[in-house]
Amino acid sequence: MPQPFSVQRTDEGDISVLALEGFLDAHTAPIFEQAIQSELDNGRARLVVDGQKLSYISSAGLGVFMGFIEQIRQEGGDLKICGLNQRVRQIFEILGFQAIYDMLDTVPDAVRRFSEVPTREA
Repeated sequence: MPQPFSVQRTDEGDISVLALEGFLDAHTAPIFEQAIQSELDNGRARLVVDGQKLSYISSAGLGVFMGFIEQIRQEGGDLKICGLNQRVRQIFEILGFQAIYDMLDTVPDAVRRFSEVPTREA
């Protein structure tokens, strides 16, 4: 039986926070894709993904992150990832996501990172 998945959206000024909950897999990835696309359609390219309640991610879920990052950055934004539990974070790290995305502990840390001078080399 599929596990429930949801995306809750809140604003931190001009930054959209998408809080994920449950299992992000091939069945639920379209929900996450639509949430990101909706933000971009509304001119909001500064995104924080809060994974505090994300209990599982599959390759399809990881693909959503990769599928949007170029467009987000072309539109002058970025996507920060925060709050991942140890098991989910390990998957991101094994695949080298920390070289592509800022991975932070909390939503306030991620929001604050948008106002810092970029140090990441492209």
